[in-house]
Amino acid sequence: MVDVADWNWPRGQAAVSLSFDVDAEAGWLGEGEGYRRRLTILSEGRYGVVRAMPRILDLLARFEVPATFFVPGHTADTHPALVETILQGGHEVAHHGYLHVRSDKVSPDVQRHEITEGLAALQRAGAPRPVGYRSTSWELTPETFDLLLEFGFDYDSSCMGDDRPYFEQWQDRTVLELPVHWSLDDWPRFGWNIDGGGNQTAPAELYSSWLADYQLAVAERRHLTFTMHPEVIGRGQRFVELERFVEKIASDDVWFATLADVAAHARPLLER
Repeated sequence: MVDVADWNWPRGQAAVSLSFDVDAEAGWLGEGEGYRRRLTILSEGRYGVVRAMPRILDLLARFEVPATFFVPGHTADTHPALVETILQGGHEVAHHGYLHVRSDKVSPDVQRHEITEGLAALQRAGAPRPVGYRSTSWELTPETFDLLLEFGFDYDSSCMGDDRPYFEQWQDRTVLELPVHWSLDDWPRFGWNIDGGGNQTAPAELYSSWLADYQLAVAERRHLTFTMHPEVIGRGQRFVELERFVEKIASDDVWFATLADVAAHARPLLER
């Protein structure tokens, strides 16, 4: 593993990536055909694109923060102007399947379809071929692992085996991993639906917890990825806390970077 002094980030003592999974309606349609009749829950997903994304993009522009947006193919097909808007802001568009289907619940053929149709949809929407991938619900299977290598993705952001960039291994194969964790995600705090319930954490907890994680990352001179969902983080007090958090750390000497840029920086260091 790279020594802390050797990460040599382009600026600052730490690298921070803000990532957003723009699941929209696909976040529910991937759960089953029954959701096609559930207009209310689909409308909540749509809120993430039509209302939350403008807020998020404005926040990132104000503080000149580049971010990574994982866009399911269905979202790109349903909201084609979204991808163009993300790219115009100087952000990265990365792969997040097609219909937000969990890899561990479907056949290898469906997993392949999720990869190929996701790529095709992003191309239709005008995105460059994505270099990064994130699995639905962060469930990566051996079949999907092999597909990432077959289709030439530069990095994955689905696993939790370290809190620094590392090589995730399956048998004798490896992929560059930019790790995630549930504690760095908005969904476990605020995700809720009428069927399964969920959590409604006080929004200020996000600020205090994420700030503590960030401060440790700075002390350890490492990279940190935060994961958000527009339909979740883009509402009311949650967005206020995100805005407060971004304003706080943007005042520091930190490298805000897309995951693609972090991967390009970290790979040669890890391969030494």
